Amino acid sequence: MTSNAPSTLRWHDNLLLGHARMDESHEEFVGCLGALQAAPDGRLGEALEALAQHADGHFSMEDAWMTATDFPARRCHIDEHAAVLASVRGVQRRVARGDLAVGRRLAAELQSWFPAHAQHLDSALAHWMCQRRLGGRPVVLRRQIGASEAAP
Repeated sequence: MTSNAPSTLRWHDNLLLGHARMDESHEEFVGCLGALQAAPDGRLGEALEALAQHADGHFSMEDAWMTATDFPARRCHIDEHAAVLASVRGVQRRVARGDLAVGRRLAAELQSWFPAHAQHLDSALAHWMCQRRLGGRPVVLRRQIGASEAAP
């Protein structure tokens, strides 16, 4: 029997970037997103608020790192964070008015967006910060446990 339920993004080693605080925040984001995806209709707004609060702090932290270290691609990266947060806040307003479907679509879009964002923009930031602080690239050790089901 095939399930019609959408898959949820789960944390896995392929999402690690080698910057401990960034990886921790990313794991928290994935947890918030998973909770949003699994939320029953009556709790969707609450789960969306938890994700919004996390994203606000998460993005603010990364934005501050980019500014403090003079990260070359900071404008694009900061703008992307702002656009995602604006979308989340807009969807919150619609969910509060009863449009739960848009909340579910946002969760699906974030599931697609996050791995690419992390592997491209955040990975570059992690490399930049490690290079400036330590003189080299981050070292990432990835387990291959369940790799086939964990691949983004």
